[in-house]
Amino acid sequence: MDKEVVEKTKKTAELYFKGVEGERPFDLWKSFDKDLAKDLSLFITGRMYAREKIPHKIRQLITIASLTVLSRCDELRLHIHAALNVGCTPEEIAETIFQTFVYGGMPATNSALMVLRSVLEEKGMWP
Repeated sequence: MDKEVVEKTKKTAELYFKGVEGERPFDLWKSFDKDLAKDLSLFITGRMYAREKIPHKIRQLITIASLTVLSRCDELRLHIHAALNVGCTPEEIAETIFQTFVYGGMPATNSALMVLRSVLEEKGMWP
């Protein structure tokens, strides 16, 4: 096994998901297939998310936009936490979500904004 990828996986997972409560996708995958969960984690977190072609802030805003348009609110919650962990502001996240209404429709945008508000409330960042 590539020790560098394992270390990148650990480092990136800690950066993105530190303090996130509840079941993470890795935990779900592992409950069904430990080996596949490990392979998925090494690829997604250790290779894809760890790439240095774009900053983590931009990568997370792109992820938030994609998940908003696809109306994937459970996964969106996780990545809003990750975006905040890498330094995105609530205003940047909200603006990213607003930008998607042209492509995903206002219902998807509204749902995403509700998830954002919920995360900010959990973190004590909502007025």
